[in-house]
Amino acid sequence: MADVRKLDRWDRAILEELARDGRLPVTELARRIGLSKTPTGERLRRLIATGAIRGFRAIIDPALLEREHVAYVEVRLADTTEKALAAFNAAVQPISEIEECHMIAGAFDYLLKVRTKDIRAYRQVLGEVISALPHVAATSTHVSMEAVKERG
Repeated sequence: MADVRKLDRWDRAILEELARDGRLPVTELARRIGLSKTPTGERLRRLIATGAIRGFRAIIDPALLEREHVAYVEVRLADTTEKALAAFNAAVQPISEIEECHMIAGAFDYLLKVRTKDIRAYRQVLGEVISALPHVAATSTHVSMEAVKERG
């Protein structure tokens, strides 16, 4: 991964522009940051090679995928040894409904962002998938009523 201390103002400008629009052609990116095309392209390739840019993806309207229902799930584990944490971390990776998984310092161990078609589908994912993950002792759900700001 790239060392943030080695990023100069040009690198940061490239990253900020691409965070807003990852499909920018190099010529437009260069114009926006005020640098010529060749050095901008070289910097872009270096940022990709060093891992500062992890990848590019499309941000898709969740309604088109029937994934409008968003729930945040607090998860407490029965065991928090490194082995148990690793097992949980590995188990959440292939579950498409789990959009994000964060280890949390606090009253619970993980916070999951889960997207499903509706509350009925969420209940099934919670009961059959999330509750069956390794070492899960308890869950608590918070349903999002509206996304006021999302970065995608």
